Amino acid sequence: MSRPRHWDPDGTRHGGTPTYPWRMAPAGYFTRRQLRAKGLRPGGQDVAAQIMWRSRYGGTRPAHLYRLALAKPVRPMTPAKAAALAKANRARRTCPICERDAGYVLPAHLGTCLTCADSTTIAA
Repeated sequence: MSRPRHWDPDGTRHGGTPTYPWRMAPAGYFTRRQLRAKGLRPGGQDVAAQIMWRSRYGGTRPAHLYRLALAKPVRPMTPAKAAALAKANRARRTCPICERDAGYVLPAHLGTCLTCADSTTIAA
């Protein structure tokens, strides 16, 4: 039986980073997204390993893995951060033409709310 394509637990072929195929990482290693789902963050630790898989668009894609034992809790949201986030989201929803809160994030390709985009198309 042949070994999987991206099997390199000692990291000799991938610059010293232990590499595993998709769904074959050892227990205790998680991606950033998996850590976040558990309420954790990498906390400054270096990448411990990686998984690699073939992309449907050609080539390979990596995902960095971090040790669960070294992960730290996510920092709590402070009132200042919450206010800054609310202000940024409000700016993404505010139309520069009619200056109203559209209630949704404005499409980047239009740059305006749908009502203003339709009125400029009709006027043209």
